[in-house]
Amino acid sequence: MLAYHLILMLDLFFFFFFLSCLLNNNGGVLLVMAQNSSTRSIDVGLVLDLETLGGKMSHASISMALDDFYASHTSYGTRLLIHSRDSNQDVIGAASATLDLLKNVQAQVILGPLSSSQAEFMAHLGNETQVLIVSFSATSPSLSLERTPYFIRTTINDSSQVGAISALVKFFGWREVVPVYEDTDFGSGIIPYLVDAFQAINASVPYRSVIPPLAKDEQIITELYKLMTMQTRVLLVHMTSSSIGMMEEGYVWLMTDGMGNMLDSLDPGIIDAMQGAVAVRSYMPRSREIVSFTARWKARFRQENPSDEPPNPSVFQLWAYDTVWALAMAMEKAGVSSSSFQKLPGGDNSTDLASLSISNNGPELLEAILNTRFRGINGAFQLVNGQLQSSVFEIVNVIGKGARQIAFWTPEFEISKLFNSTSPANLKTVIWPGDTTSVPKGWEMPTNGRRLKIAVPVKYGFNEFVNVVHDQTNNRTTVTGYCIDVFDAVMQLLPYAVPYEYVPFKPPNRRYSDMIDQVFLQRYDAVVGDTTIIADRSLYVDFTLPYTGSGVSMIVPLKEGKRNMWIFLKPLTTDLWLGTLTFFFFTGLIVWLLEHRINPEFRGPPSKQLGMIFYFAFSTLVFAHRERLANNLSRVTVVIWTFVVLILASSYTASLTSMLTVQQLQPMVTDMSELLKNGEYVGYQDGSFVVDLLKGMGFKEHQMKNYSTQEQYHETLKNGTKNGGVAAIFDEIPYLKLFLAQHCTDVAMVGKTYKTNGFGFVFPLGSDLTLEVSRAILNVIESDTMMAIERKWFGDPANCPSDSNELHSSSLNFKLRGLFLITGVVSTLALILFFTMYIYKNWNELKAVAMESSVWTRVGAWVEHFDQRDLNSRAFIREG
Repeated sequence: MLAYHLILMLDLFFFFFFLSCLLNNNGGVLLVMAQNSSTRSIDVGLVLDLETLGGKMSHASISMALDDFYASHTSYGTRLLIHSRDSNQDVIGAASATLDLLKNVQAQVILGPLSSSQAEFMAHLGNETQVLIVSFSATSPSLSLERTPYFIRTTINDSSQVGAISALVKFFGWREVVPVYEDTDFGSGIIPYLVDAFQAINASVPYRSVIPPLAKDEQIITELYKLMTMQTRVLLVHMTSSSIGMMEEGYVWLMTDGMGNMLDSLDPGIIDAMQGAVAVRSYMPRSREIVSFTARWKARFRQENPSDEPPNPSVFQLWAYDTVWALAMAMEKAGVSSSSFQKLPGGDNSTDLASLSISNNGPELLEAILNTRFRGINGAFQLVNGQLQSSVFEIVNVIGKGARQIAFWTPEFEISKLFNSTSPANLKTVIWPGDTTSVPKGWEMPTNGRRLKIAVPVKYGFNEFVNVVHDQTNNRTTVTGYCIDVFDAVMQLLPYAVPYEYVPFKPPNRRYSDMIDQVFLQRYDAVVGDTTIIADRSLYVDFTLPYTGSGVSMIVPLKEGKRNMWIFLKPLTTDLWLGTLTFFFFTGLIVWLLEHRINPEFRGPPSKQLGMIFYFAFSTLVFAHRERLANNLSRVTVVIWTFVVLILASSYTASLTSMLTVQQLQPMVTDMSELLKNGEYVGYQDGSFVVDLLKGMGFKEHQMKNYSTQEQYHETLKNGTKNGGVAAIFDEIPYLKLFLAQHCTDVAMVGKTYKTNGFGFVFPLGSDLTLEVSRAILNVIESDTMMAIERKWFGDPANCPSDSNELHSSSLNFKLRGLFLITGVVSTLALILFFTMYIYKNWNELKAVAMESSVWTRVGAWVEHFDQRDLNSRAFIREG
């Protein structure tokens, strides 16, 4: 009889075991066997797309998590009883499954769903019934945790990866990015965050490629062809499907973690189609726990899906596993004993929604799970504001059969090759589409794109810069000029062909600002001409680097200069005259002191000696001194002084000659303040921004006259203010130099130069061509090409004065002090050496004289001794 009962018990055990496995594999109820009779089963709903690979993978994680948790927590008094429902990859299906779990099962918590679109309605249902909706894969930022506090996201928000993506774009210097995303809450939720992040690094989003969720291959191909017609080659894919194309050289395919997290689980054929793509994904460290988890998870997946080959688990499977553990801990902590619901206020049974009830355990469960912290399989599990926080992203390159790690990103260290490295931003070598390591520049001129429409101004003067001629015979327009040749030379230096055509444009009122507006309004692709770079214009268009000189100045007529009777004094400034006279006397005095005791020609009455001091020094000016020098020290002094006099005389002669010749022509006005003071009329080029500059200087409207041609410039300057002309013309330096090249004999450029930024080419704001053309401009300027173009249109540079400083021969000033320093040092050293020898030779006599009582008596005695002849000198010996 005992044996019979044992056999019966074993039969019952295997029957229930078989039943549990059967229910487990068919999406029914998941429970843990051999539980104690005192444990309480808590109903938990599970909404997944069970027929998809993602649903099967997540189901395997959840079932394994249940087994692992309760195997290691045998003392727990609660057990999660999972009720699975298939959402059939549909928002309505997910909503229907949720209603069934709330109404018929009265689930305390619902796990899932996989997609953000399904989670939106489920979150509102959970919020109304105070039932937790816990999703480990709904990442869209559009899911508002503030509006639906009972929605818990045990995954990261898509917006947290935006920093890593923008850092990658900034690292490679790309200026434009086109997001390619599915038309769902998941796809569109991240876009505002991406746009803000790109704007912060001066990158833009010129176009958004939106793909329908169930798009057919024909629709995707059509959209890809549309992208091919655009300049931008940096494409950012934010989708859950793996549709991708155009993987040839020159393109950049970036992927968000929507696809990046699934790379290890994709079919090899799909991976092969993604070669060269770069993806951002949540960092999953290769720890022993994860290696063990992967092996056990594959066994579980194979057990639940015998006909499917198990892929590698993604980070979503790790989050699903940790979510079950967190939920089991929270359920135990909240002390939930049984389902407790009460009817919604004013509810009835007329509809499924009206018949729903409110969970009384909801607030306690919400608080418990928000405060749950533990070390999960994927690191620390801690919810902040109802969602997981991730600060580490991995950047991978799709190469070969999988993804190769090339860098990490963290908010603290940005991009680094090594994890948590403080070294400068760097990446491992990236293999780009087309199997190349050359970094794509991010944009190309589309091969099937239209020709660029380049607006050129129709000018009425100064046609050397831009000249538009329309031939009525063959109805053909020809555009030539300095600016045109420069632009053509620049475009030829670009590493690719850019088709363009010149389109004449007549600016209203001849103001170039109206023409530049056309680029901002996207009616033209660029402006080529004598267009000045101004700060106000750069607010809505981009300028290249300038290709001409900059500045605004004025030209004035010249007049015959009047010579002054004292013009011979002007070659030297007053301080130089005084310094020269001082050194004439100083040198004469030094020579007299050196020669007085030993040379009879430097002796005699005081008047003669004083005259000798001045006469000898000044006679060196014309080298007419006839006195013989007896002291070698005085000879050295005179030689150095003669050298100084020679340079001074030559410089004086040259300066005086220049004043008597060059300065015959003088500008009638040398400063703008004279024009304002005298109320003179001034001119400017018609349509130029210079008129605003003149108003800012203080000129009245009636004082300003506009002109268009060089002939008008010359005529109005010739007439002057009194005869209906102007006293000066203000214009940009390139125009003035062209005018001076033909009229430098009777006009001159004078006064202050008001800085501007020169001429530049105009492109739309944010255009990639701006940078490329600017680089090419530098190459043209540094080559002989620019000089050849200037000679072609402006001729060889004329020998004309370019400013007021060249119209006046400036006087020599005391900057020649170096000459005086040399002669002063030599003379002083000679005097010191002379008195040293004098004192040494006459020490006894001078010492005897020093015995005198009075200071002045001693000084007088020394002077008297110095005035005596040195009878030992050769001159006096010959006289004797």
